[in-house]
Amino acid sequence: MKRAALTLAAGVSIAVLSPFAVALAGVAAQPPLDAVAATDGAGGRLAPGSVPAQWRAAVLGAGNACPAVSPPLIAAQIEQESGWNPTAVSPAGAVGLSQFMPGTWAGTGVDANHDGAALPTDPIDSIATQGHYDCALAADLAGVPGDRQDTMLAGYNAGRAAVIRYGGIPPYAQTQACVRSIRTLMVRYAAPPPPAATGGPAAPGAAGAAGAAIAFASVRLGQPYLWGGTGPLYDCSGLVQAAYAAAGIALPRTSEAQQVTAAPVTDPRPGDLVFMGPSGQLGTATHVGIVIGGGLMVDDPHPGAVVRIEPYNWPDLTGFGRIT
Repeated sequence: MKRAALTLAAGVSIAVLSPFAVALAGVAAQPPLDAVAATDGAGGRLAPGSVPAQWRAAVLGAGNACPAVSPPLIAAQIEQESGWNPTAVSPAGAVGLSQFMPGTWAGTGVDANHDGAALPTDPIDSIATQGHYDCALAADLAGVPGDRQDTMLAGYNAGRAAVIRYGGIPPYAQTQACVRSIRTLMVRYAAPPPPAATGGPAAPGAAGAAGAAIAFASVRLGQPYLWGGTGPLYDCSGLVQAAYAAAGIALPRTSEAQQVTAAPVTDPRPGDLVFMGPSGQLGTATHVGIVIGGGLMVDDPHPGAVVRIEPYNWPDLTGFGRIT
C-alpha cells in the first residue's frame, strides 16, 4: 500500500497509510468554515467572553467542522497548545496558535481568510486548519478502541502511528497529561444551553429513590460535561452514580459496572438506567442515562455537551436496568 510521509504536531516524522490523506482531503473539500461561523452551530456553545473576540468566529467554524470536534474542544486545545499566543514556537519547531510543524502544515494548511496565503502564524488559518486536521485524525483513527475524541487528541499530540500501535492513548506521560488537560479546560469554554433547551417533561410515576435520582440530575441541566468528573461536574456515569448516591444507593463508578449491577428490564420506567454501547454485551456499555419517561432520559453525553434531556432511542441502545 502506498505510504506518504507526514511530520506530526509532536514533531515525530512517520510514514502514514494513504487513507489518512484521503480523509484529510475529504475534510478539506468541505465548505469554508466561515460558512458556519455566524452561530455556535451544532458542535457545542462557547461561554460568552471565553475566547478572544477576534478569533471567536474561527473557533466556532473549526468546532463545527465535523461531529468529532466542538468549539469548546477547539478552544481548550489552543490553550493547551499555545496559551493563545499566535507567535508561540515550541522547542521542536511547532508554530502558531495551534502549534503545527512545518511538515504537517505543508500538507494540511488552509487559507481560511482567503488572503492568498495559508500560514501557520496566521491565527485564522491556524484555527481552521486545526479543525480540519482534528477531523481527519478522528476519521483515520475511528477503528481504534476508546473514546473517539481522546484518540483524536492523542493523535494530535503523539502522532497517528503511536495511537494505532498502542490501541488507544499511548503510555506517554506527556500525551496522557495533554488529553486530561484539554478535557478539563473544555469546561471553562462550554456554555449551558438556552433556557428553552434545558426544559423537559416531568417524570410521572417516579418516586422514592428513582424520583430522588431524577431530581438530582434534573437540577443540573445545563452543566458542562467533565470527563472523569464525579462532582460538582460529571461525565455520564459520574452523574448517574451521584444521582443515586443522593437517593441513598451506592452504585459503581463506570457505565460498564453500572450495567452489570442493574437488573435488566424490558419495560423501562422513570428512574431506570438506559445503556448504550457498540457491542450490545452485558458489561460493555459506553454510555448511560436515567430514564424519565416518554422515551426520554436525562444524561451527560459527551465532552462539549451539557447535562440535558433527550430521546434515548440511539442506534446503539443496548437495554435498560433497574436499581433495586
